[in-house]
Amino acid sequence: MSFRVVRSSKFRHVYGTALKREQCYDNIRVSKSSWDSTFCAVNPKFLAIIVESAGGGAFIVLPHNKVGRIAADHPLVGGHKGPVLDIAWCPHNDNVIASGSEDCVVKVWQIPDGGISRTLTEPVVDLIYHQRRVGLVLWHPTALNVLLTSGSDNQVAIWNVGTGEVLVHIDCHPDIVYSASWNWDGSQLLTTCKDKKMRIINPRTGVVEEEAVCHEGSKATRAVYLKSGLIFTTGFSKISERQYSLRAPEHLTEPIVMVELDTSNGVMFPIYDPDTNLVYLCGKGDSVIRYFEITAEPPFVHYINTFQTPDPQRGIGWMPKRGCDVSSCEIARFYRLNNSGLCQVISMTVPRKSELFQEDLYPDTIGDTNALTADEWIGGRDAEPLLVSLRSGYVPSSAPKSELRLTKKTNVLDKKGKASQNTEVLSGDIVKEFKEEIRKLKAMIVKHENRIRALEEFVREQKNDQNAELENKEEKEQKLDILSTQQAPPNLPSDLGPDEV
Repeated sequence: MSFRVVRSSKFRHVYGTALKREQCYDNIRVSKSSWDSTFCAVNPKFLAIIVESAGGGAFIVLPHNKVGRIAADHPLVGGHKGPVLDIAWCPHNDNVIASGSEDCVVKVWQIPDGGISRTLTEPVVDLIYHQRRVGLVLWHPTALNVLLTSGSDNQVAIWNVGTGEVLVHIDCHPDIVYSASWNWDGSQLLTTCKDKKMRIINPRTGVVEEEAVCHEGSKATRAVYLKSGLIFTTGFSKISERQYSLRAPEHLTEPIVMVELDTSNGVMFPIYDPDTNLVYLCGKGDSVIRYFEITAEPPFVHYINTFQTPDPQRGIGWMPKRGCDVSSCEIARFYRLNNSGLCQVISMTVPRKSELFQEDLYPDTIGDTNALTADEWIGGRDAEPLLVSLRSGYVPSSAPKSELRLTKKTNVLDKKGKASQNTEVLSGDIVKEFKEEIRKLKAMIVKHENRIRALEEFVREQKNDQNAELENKEEKEQKLDILSTQQAPPNLPSDLGPDEV
């Protein structure tokens, strides 16, 4: 007699629930771009979605309480000259978002609390480096203001957003970079490329430490670093079957697990939750969300369940754990974009009878405080993310979040395509010095103007005197002529003889 042993797991009964339509976001013109992006970014304050926009690229930013039908003329964030391809919220400041576009520019925006009341066109900083469209933006998990961007020019740039400088330039990809992922402490970078290879890169030097074929298929691949250091990938086989795999660094060529899912052609986005070790697979064009648990026991990637919806999805957004509802045992929340203009909210919960805080479901999670500065990170320091407890619900860090300000002018490209560094923004002392110089110049100009006026007056008087002398001279000459004509003897007749005279 045989029987099946059911694996014990607290996530075996994770259930997805779609919120009612009035609790979702409706009438959103989701971007029709064919770029393989999620088109959606979420944090505990805002929901951002890339939308269709005439005359350039734009995305909409909505506070979470603004549910229901969105007005067609709702203000947008719209400073790009080409369609927006990717957006990402800063993990250390919920009001800062980065966007990459077909206009080759990356822009970083500051969103006021409560959202925007009119269309926003002025970013905090323009990051200009790439020669072709920018389709990937990714923030560093622990260092403040460190942003990774990648474009169709096959280049990867790591920026210090606070100064607008390129910290590292990575040029090791022969083709377009499909995806990028930082490891747990941000000391390594994982990328997948159109050449079918995945690469583990030292992000400070740009040196490739290991590379291997990710999936044999030619369609887009994705890879994410797990908290344990393992790597989870999605892609396609040679016969276009969708696959996922689990691999270990230093053994990338030998997958621990390689599983074929189905024959759909939509790119699968793996979304990883480090608190629960769950991976959610959301395919573009799919009407399902599959989720798996990663464990140390075979088969290592355990299928849990599938959330089914009636309509296909164009994009997907995932709420960080600090934005989930702890009181209802919500362990994940998704924002599904579909073709009808609806952004559907899906809550993933673990049913529990007790209303007490479930410590096993909510270990300390990543907070919104950075562990490092950009200078510390580029200087060689590594640090794990700072964690916070959700026992009393998420409470934003007590340290006030300062507005993102640029302390240096942005880098621009010279004709040869190299980044030329501009001078620093003038300090207060230099400004005072310039003001004093300007004041002295103004005083000198006034002095010279007065002198010029006096000289002009003197010249005018000299001319008037000369004119008066000329007039007097002419009058004298005329009088002399008259006198000379009056004193001359009268003319005698020519016919008189000498005696008659």
